[in-house]
Amino acid sequence: MKILIQNGRVMDPATGRDEMADVAIAAGRIIAIGNVAADFHANRTIDATGCVVAPGLVDLAVRLREPGQEHAGMLESEMAAAVAGGVTSLVCPPDTDPVLDEPGLVDMLKFRAEKLHLARVFPLGALTRGLQGEVLTEMAELTESGCIGFGQAEVPIVNVQVLQRALQYAATFGYTVWLRPQDFWLGKGVAASGPLATRLGLAGIPVAAETIALHTLFELMRSVKGSGPGARVHLCRISSAAGLALVRQAKAEDLPITCDVSVHNLHLTDVDIGFYDSRLRLQPPVRQQRDRDALRAGLADGTIDALVSDHNPVDSDAKTLPFAEADPGATAVELLLGLACTWAQQDGLGLMQALTVLTSGPQAVLGASLGTLQASVGRLALGGVADVCIFDANSPWTVSPAALRSQGKHTPFGGHELPVSVRATLVAGQLAHQVGADHSAEGATTA
Repeated sequence: MKILIQNGRVMDPATGRDEMADVAIAAGRIIAIGNVAADFHANRTIDATGCVVAPGLVDLAVRLREPGQEHAGMLESEMAAAVAGGVTSLVCPPDTDPVLDEPGLVDMLKFRAEKLHLARVFPLGALTRGLQGEVLTEMAELTESGCIGFGQAEVPIVNVQVLQRALQYAATFGYTVWLRPQDFWLGKGVAASGPLATRLGLAGIPVAAETIALHTLFELMRSVKGSGPGARVHLCRISSAAGLALVRQAKAEDLPITCDVSVHNLHLTDVDIGFYDSRLRLQPPVRQQRDRDALRAGLADGTIDALVSDHNPVDSDAKTLPFAEADPGATAVELLLGLACTWAQQDGLGLMQALTVLTSGPQAVLGASLGTLQASVGRLALGGVADVCIFDANSPWTVSPAALRSQGKHTPFGGHELPVSVRATLVAGQLAHQVGADHSAEGATTA
């Protein structure tokens, strides 16, 4: 299939490209940007007039809920939601059922995902067997099966010696450890500690749950780094101003760390919980306005490397319960681009800044773990794999949870207006999603 994308505004944060140009695609790769050969004859032409042609988005936190939790989300529905949001590459945490701690389970997940021809799935392997925090997994075997790093999802490691050994092993073999910093004992609440949680009678999670975990982790990283290059660590979903300050200090110290923030913590505060709105039952919890403002500034100045959807679909039976009893999580992958652009508009930043935290930023986090895709994912590269997101930057839409493609319909952003609309998504040169698509073998379509 040869595809020609015409009349679009091509934007690529990795190279700084921002120009009106045509993009030619053949055999799943980008063969021209701007100077399309006269003898290039496309099987399909996509008219991108009035639209932005950008790299496919990279989301570092998407739960697919399969295997084991198909009642909350099927692989088909969640990956269809991803490409509908312009996401062409996603990282899947290891807390499936069973846990991704065996190569065969990783192979099965990747095989199922590849058969769908939708987004690329990059699984995280479990750092410890069964996420129990006691015995390290066979990281080498899991890496051979396709794991791009190792984490504990939402399960902190209580035994610090186990965490130290994990960092030592990862440092030896160049693996990246993905951890959400939260103390096991202090993190047992359901909402951010503060006046609102006290007034509602909800068990609180103090900021210290995050900062204590960060202090411990950074001290361990320093001890490991003393005997070599150290272990690379990606911090998942920083939630507080104090935690961000520690990350900034650690980066200034040249500790090999990266971090991300979720769309929920970027836009919402604990006040939004209102009268026990279980849609705001999230991990990590949304905190006070000072924390949200610090996170927005940290994303803008580059301290935070990537913005993630933290997509975690929850079925109605588990969500429509009293706040403290409801399962944490929300559907968000389809909203990622719109919420990034909303942040950029509200904070006086350009569209390029919004795309950076969704493309080249997360691509840099993944780095060499992408293998041969490192030069293609999150960017528009000549000769690179054609993962493309085409969106209308002047087409606002209102979030209707019932209309979302995800099997999970619960989101705190229902009824919110988002400023941009995804028109088409290509993965490896194949049209994975298009609004109002004409799927004939040949002809022109409008993005």
